[in-house]
Amino acid sequence: MTTTTTLLLARHGETPWHAENRYAGASDIGLTALGRAQAEALGRWVGERPVDAVWCSPLTRAVATAEPACRVLGIEARREDDLRECGFGVVEGRTLAEFAAEHPAAAEAYRRDPVAHPFPGAEDPRAAAARGAAALRRIAGAHRGGRVLVVAHNTLLRLVLCSLLQIPLSEYRRVLPRLLNAAVTEIRVDGDRTALLSLNVPCA
Repeated sequence: MTTTTTLLLARHGETPWHAENRYAGASDIGLTALGRAQAEALGRWVGERPVDAVWCSPLTRAVATAEPACRVLGIEARREDDLRECGFGVVEGRTLAEFAAEHPAAAEAYRRDPVAHPFPGAEDPRAAAARGAAALRRIAGAHRGGRVLVVAHNTLLRLVLCSLLQIPLSEYRRVLPRLLNAAVTEIRVDGDRTALLSLNVPCA
């Protein structure tokens, strides 16, 4: 039996804050009408491919994005707390431009190295990367030889991808500027080894 698992990583659909590029982070907000349409498109995409299980962050926007795929597959999503988005501290619900207007030096330090200089009160990005990578390895281990849809979040997934692919975490914003809403990134996990098969593939 193969030990390799294919993980289909999807960012959740659009929320009211993402339409304005506001940091949602740990805040639990729902999807816009466009976000729900993106979730339905992801569900149709999944329905045309072999998928054995669905896992998601417990935040509402991720659960709602996973629902159409679960409906098509006739299964329930398993929720994993370690797939939740990073907390962004004082910038939750705000844009980087708004933060920079009040704290230009802190914003510039964040732009230079978001891992060494996270926002005040934010979760340590290294800790977020570690918990997210461990969660994906657990999921892969639970579905050896299978294909699993994992619905999570923009920053968490970028940090985790860098961790699994041995890219310096400090480079995550440059190397992976943005994961599109409800787009799929496909990786292959075999123990501690990870291969990137596709990145940011739209479902619509």
